[in-house]
Amino acid sequence: MSTPSALRSLPSAGGASIQLQLTPTVQYLLRIADTALIHAQRLAEWCGHGPVLEEDMALTNMALDLLGQARGLLTQVGALEGQGLDEDQLAFLRDERQFFNLTLAELPMRRSSGPAPGGDFADTVLRNFLLAGWFKALWVGLSASSDATVAAIAAKAVKEARYHQQHAADWVVRLGDGSAESAARMQAALRRAWPYTAEMFASDAVDALAVLAGLGPARDTLHAAWWAEVAPVLTAANLAPLPATPFISSGTQGRHSEHLGYILAEMQSLQRQHPGGRW
Repeated sequence: MSTPSALRSLPSAGGASIQLQLTPTVQYLLRIADTALIHAQRLAEWCGHGPVLEEDMALTNMALDLLGQARGLLTQVGALEGQGLDEDQLAFLRDERQFFNLTLAELPMRRSSGPAPGGDFADTVLRNFLLAGWFKALWVGLSASSDATVAAIAAKAVKEARYHQQHAADWVVRLGDGSAESAARMQAALRRAWPYTAEMFASDAVDALAVLAGLGPARDTLHAAWWAEVAPVLTAANLAPLPATPFISSGTQGRHSEHLGYILAEMQSLQRQHPGGRW
């Protein structure tokens, strides 16, 4: 593939993978940044494929909001991690096992071609709704962070999360309380997504240390605020959540579904082929 004339290479560590110094603070922030980044990538897949033009634009704009949140946090991670890495290196030169996003964010939710489980608009708006509520509760907690940079990012991001949540909630109710076909698709989407919500509230030692440092809230403390937002919408949409199961996905531990590798291969291909490239 020829290099675009507008692309020039700058000094960098090359296209080789980087390895991070994973302190609890770094991993805590990466869990949030990576979830926003991968969720943005999934929403951006709808650009040019939305069911209506207005929604095509809305999904793309929400992806840009999430990308902005990820950029801010990745920049702060680079400042704290100690190797002088920038947001581009952190996004494009880490291997799969050094990403710590929620598994729900990486699942494919848009069918491209051929028979595939899920992947329709119902899956996308439901995931957006579930994650936006989680982000909203998280950003509220992070707005009081002992890290002034993180607190400033959160203060802006919570406003965006409120919009994302309301927009997605309107679609969940519209489809869930709509035709027999749309209601069936929404219930099927909920059935596919629901098992992955447990990871959103699975606190561990990284969370505990973040609380002690005043960096941010533990994930298990977010459930009450999240459920207070989610439950009324599911009721209005005539959707019944599934009972809890012992299954907890493990993306925040760096152990992912088979889907993240494909996302990263596409997302990182240009940087890997043209290390340090800038448009």
